[in-house]
Amino acid sequence: MSRIQGMHVRQKLGSDVALLNGMMNVIVSKGLHDKAFVEERTEGFEKLEEALKNYPPEKVAEITGVSVEDIEKIAVLYASSEKSTILYAMGITQHSHGVDNVKSLANLAMLTGKIGKPSSGVNPLRGQNNVQGACDMGGLPNVYPAYQAVTDENNQKKFQDFWNAQLSSKVGLTIMEMMHGLEDGSIKGMMILGENPVGSDPDVRHVKHALQEAEFLAVIDIFLTDTAKLADVVFPGAAFAEKDGTFSNTERNVLRIRKAIDPPGDARPDWQVICDISTRFGLPMNYESPEKIFDEIAQVTPSYAGLSYERLESGGIPWPCPSKDHPGTPILHKERFTRGKGLFHAVEYRPPEELADEEFPILLTTGRFFPHYHTGTMTHNSPTLENEMSEGHIEMHPYDAKDLGISSGEDCRIISRRGEVVTKAIVTDVVEPGTIFMSFHFMEANANVLTNPALDPICKIPEYKVCAVRVEKIEAQASPELSAAASA
Repeated sequence: MSRIQGMHVRQKLGSDVALLNGMMNVIVSKGLHDKAFVEERTEGFEKLEEALKNYPPEKVAEITGVSVEDIEKIAVLYASSEKSTILYAMGITQHSHGVDNVKSLANLAMLTGKIGKPSSGVNPLRGQNNVQGACDMGGLPNVYPAYQAVTDENNQKKFQDFWNAQLSSKVGLTIMEMMHGLEDGSIKGMMILGENPVGSDPDVRHVKHALQEAEFLAVIDIFLTDTAKLADVVFPGAAFAEKDGTFSNTERNVLRIRKAIDPPGDARPDWQVICDISTRFGLPMNYESPEKIFDEIAQVTPSYAGLSYERLESGGIPWPCPSKDHPGTPILHKERFTRGKGLFHAVEYRPPEELADEEFPILLTTGRFFPHYHTGTMTHNSPTLENEMSEGHIEMHPYDAKDLGISSGEDCRIISRRGEVVTKAIVTDVVEPGTIFMSFHFMEANANVLTNPALDPICKIPEYKVCAVRVEKIEAQASPELSAAASA
């Protein structure tokens, strides 16, 4: 995307809030904010305006490494364009201040009135095809399906009555909190569905130790992942083309998926495995099909109430869709926000939990290379994709490579406060000086051996995107035969 842009800036790792506050400082000082939208549709602007005074472009340039000229230019471009949209992914969220980053993006959109209309808004790009759907269905520790809070007594009673089960009003645990629970004994067992935390969670050694502490571990997956190898029981799951159901994408479009082939061997769709286990635990689940499950979703989930398999036959429908005659909602926040008025947050910049220092002078950031996804559970099993990239590496700027005496293609050792890995270096100016980039696709060269498990205090997401490391050149060692010959 940066190759087709009109303007591209690269801020220092973890300085997003400062950059966004600097842009908003420029927008307000130049009078480019949408005064009518701010007045009619929002609240809390005075606190934001006061906070922005601490982020003049000159100060922000020092924090972010983005020039004053570029800060002013990008702010004016965004505010003055007829249509401006914000698209973000995990480079915004995977920080110890990820919630602050997202709130700052919301501030920017509301400040300029770039929300609630076509080609605008704040749009999270999900990491997989149905991450949105998993969240919609309550795959979060604090909500029932469709973001109905577990702490609300009315919600709790509704689901208790519908499911004929006693439910807790306490917010559950996030993934990292569960790992700590396995270690301290407060959690005895775990079932992991379609996830490979031994490769994908930060501080891999800690994660592996936590899972080994479980009294019982079950895994549902389509391949025997490194996590599945630790399990007491592995249930073979069905892949996407082997089952019926729905996916919900980042536009909130609820889309039908249809089984193309039968699952191989003993593999079964996840819902059947879960229903059987629940029944054996004493809570009978006797659904006839995914469609019957979806019918239940519509009954207990207001934003899905108007949806059905029959309606989805002709194409996706974006929620909220509260009734059978409702066409769906392609654009949110057109007339009002969910809470009424949009709330500005005066967000202060906080640096990452780890910064470069004398012992660990380089910052590591992580992500994906184009042929592979996540820990490679699926893509390593594709010969075509594996041929594109069959081993891991780091990307390093020529300045840093020269200082360390490392040439492109040579092995190097990367060390953090949590572990070390050895892999090849690729020298490229794609990364900034003082920064290296690394993926977690390859277990033998996994960035998550190194990454920092520091959590955002609100949403508990780990700080995958910034950690301090040291890179060392691995000196070539002569073979024993050559050493013996030299001694002779």
